[in-house]
Amino acid sequence: MTGRGEAPYARRERRFDMKAVKNLCLGGAIAALYVVLTLLANAFGLASGAIQVRLSEALTILPVFTVAAIPGLTVGCVLANLITGCAAWDVVFGSLATLIGAAGTRLLRKRPLIAWIPPVLSNAIIVPIVLQKVYGAPDSFWYLMLTVGAGEVIACGILGLLLYRGLKDVPNLFD
Repeated sequence: MTGRGEAPYARRERRFDMKAVKNLCLGGAIAALYVVLTLLANAFGLASGAIQVRLSEALTILPVFTVAAIPGLTVGCVLANLITGCAAWDVVFGSLATLIGAAGTRLLRKRPLIAWIPPVLSNAIIVPIVLQKVYGAPDSFWYLMLTVGAGEVIACGILGLLLYRGLKDVPNLFD
């Protein structure tokens, strides 16, 4: 085969690799930012427990812009939960709640004004069960659902939508 016939294939392959590398880097940056924001919230006692407002949960709006945010948020949540000393079940199921919420946000990317709702729902349902079982609060599901849900509304609904509003008009930010 001539060099002329190989060039388009090689160019296409390289473009794919560059996009994969860009998504990997973007996901890593989102994970790092999630960890830093969780540690900041943790310094004020807001990262875990019955009443939590994780500033990092505002980042769950990012799947509206890029699919790379889904693994980035999930890895960031795993790392943040490990660093802040959460129980193993909390690391697993809290991160699963973030993964489910981020995937739901991605599914609603065409409707960004409601895309913040899936992380609120997934965390408001899953996290209270974990807190109840792991940390021994047997009769507190509805209270925990209310407090975790309220914190998620603040982080995802208010801060997340502010983040969306600030990023939506930035050209080529996630392309």
